[in-house]
Order: sequence, then C-alpha cells, then structure tokens
Amino acid sequence: MNPLVVVICIVFGVATLLTLWRIIFGPSILDRAVASDVLLTLVMCSLGADMVINHHTRSLPALLIIAAVGVFGSIAIARFVARRDNSDR
Repeated sequence: MNPLVVVICIVFGVATLLTLWRIIFGPSILDRAVASDVLLTLVMCSLGADMVINHHTRSLPALLIIAAVGVFGSIAIARFVARRDNSDR
C-alpha cells in the first residue's frame, strides 16, 4: 500500500473521531451543526481522495448529493435558530 494512502487514512480517521466527539458531546446545537458540516466535508474529501488515487470519477454523483444535503441542512438549522432567537424576544 502506498504510504501516502496510509497517511491520508490516518488523518481523515483522527479528524472523523474528533468530529464525532464534538457531535456527541457538543455543548450547544450550533456546535453540533458545525461538527456535522465538518463530518460531511470529511466524507467528501475522502471520496475525492479516493477518486484522485484510483483515477476515476464514479463517486462524483455521491459528492454532489452530499454537498446538497450539507447546504440544505445548514440552511434549515440557521432558520431554526433564527426563529428560536426571535421567539425569545
């Protein structure tokens, strides 16, 4: 196995574990939302690294769907927090 692939796997693995820690033990909903966006970004980066290493583009539709889910999820959370802040006043 290529040493670069091993380093990439270790870096993405550690980042994923730290992100999951923030999702589980985050002090607020916004911390958890940011951590879930980071997790989606890590998944996208892992798929992109796989495409570069193996010289293919089969994962491109999955990348587009994951990006759309991340954007729409962020918008939904922002609207939820904005409504909650307005109702507190």
